Amino acid sequence: MSKAAAARPTTGKPALGASTSSSGSSLSKTVEFYQELNNQKQLCNFLRSRQGPKLREAVCMGQRVYYIKGEKLVDFLHEPKKGTKWPKKMPRFENRQEVLLTCKNLCKDQFIVRADKVGKGELELSTVRSFDEAGFFVWVYEGDKTKMYLMTGALIVCALLMALQPVWPMYIRVFVWYLAVTFLLFVFGLVITRALLFLFVWIVGYEFWFLPNLFDETLGFYESFVPVFSFEPTKPGQLWIRLSVGVAFFSFCYWAVTQPSEFDVFVQGQGDFLKDLYAGNLLSDMSQQDKENIDKPRMQSLEDLLKSLEDDEDEFTENIQPKRVDDEEEEEAKLEDLLENLVDKEEVVLSDEE
Repeated sequence: MSKAAAARPTTGKPALGASTSSSGSSLSKTVEFYQELNNQKQLCNFLRSRQGPKLREAVCMGQRVYYIKGEKLVDFLHEPKKGTKWPKKMPRFENRQEVLLTCKNLCKDQFIVRADKVGKGELELSTVRSFDEAGFFVWVYEGDKTKMYLMTGALIVCALLMALQPVWPMYIRVFVWYLAVTFLLFVFGLVITRALLFLFVWIVGYEFWFLPNLFDETLGFYESFVPVFSFEPTKPGQLWIRLSVGVAFFSFCYWAVTQPSEFDVFVQGQGDFLKDLYAGNLLSDMSQQDKENIDKPRMQSLEDLLKSLEDDEDEFTENIQPKRVDDEEEEEAKLEDLLENLVDKEEVVLSDEE
């Protein structure tokens, strides 16, 4: 064993006794508090929460992990950043020695493991297991999984409900339709508004983004809304580019306004489309009654059968009566023609006899 390893403090009781004799009883109480497993979990839950230090993402052994440098972890535990709400049930650290001993215990109990950088965004487990401020440490402890289990269950329930969408009542389908259309229009309007604000301010010479991290896939849900806006001057050498884009944009706006026929048709088309969306004209035109009676036997009731018979009789009567009238008229016409022919023949015979 080297002299450096021999001189390195361990996490056992002799080291605690030595540190206690040099720093007083407060050191032993704080360190002993965080030696208990439940208290260590509370500390790790705090460190993994939003109040904890900023973590980085990397790939280790084919999995995406979160890691932090040992020095930043020690600095945060010793002097938390401004605005951090330290849990009331957890004692604060009074010096860096207490923090180092606690971090060594976390590393020993494998809440965190040491890793080495092998490339950009890639880590591999280190053969050195001890805690050191210069090293990088990957979080093995994932925190309290109750929230994750609840969210997973809610996701499964939502998936099942979506699969049963064809048998939803009509009022639920209409509500979901309105909700989805409103959310879609809100997102579309937000994207257009962000782009226009950026364009107007960028032409002047500044870069202004409302919710700049909104579409950053590497951040979590809450981090995507922080900060609310960013305002920075543009890079030098973009003056002519900004002027060209500004002239082109305002020229297009002028052309759109001075073309009332085409622009009015475009606006009217968008308005009709929105009306159709909220009117539910794009919903399925299948009868809700047919969906509700999908499992019922397709047999006509007695009333339906009698009604169909009456309809058939009426239709038969309507179709047959005119034919009978027409046939009688034709027969009468034939008899009249026959009588007229007989009368004509008799007249001819009498005239010949005379």
